[in-house]
Amino acid sequence: MKKLILMLSITFISVVSFAQNAEIFSNKKGAINGYDVVAYFKESKPVKGETQFNYQWKEVNWYFSNQENLETFKSNPQKYIPQYGGYCAYGTSEGHKVSTDPDAWTIVDGKLYLNYNKDVKVLWNKNQSELIKKADNNWVELKGKKE
Repeated sequence: MKKLILMLSITFISVVSFAQNAEIFSNKKGAINGYDVVAYFKESKPVKGETQFNYQWKEVNWYFSNQENLETFKSNPQKYIPQYGGYCAYGTSEGHKVSTDPDAWTIVDGKLYLNYNKDVKVLWNKNQSELIKKADNNWVELKGKKE
């Protein structure tokens, strides 16, 4: 029993560490859970990407809802990628990488920010400018951090 618990603990720690080592938040669904980053700007809402509109950038699969959005992203990925690699902006301001919910998002000064969930987004919205400064400073160290 102890061996089983130890093995499960090691597996969990390995999975969490792997997920947090990458510069871009992704999972089996792709970057930012398979959502179309261009749609946030063009449609002002999260839109699920389609597998036929797939582009690999920074060793991560990005999915788009249509060919036009895919081409738009390819022409200037830096304009559309979420800040802090798609990790939670609030979490980054606190000094750690946390996964995000595609429905918890904000565009500030032409930049996409994602949050862990809608409750965290409420906290984020209360003091965005200060939290952005903190997150910007923390991201320099966090983006390459090995857990």
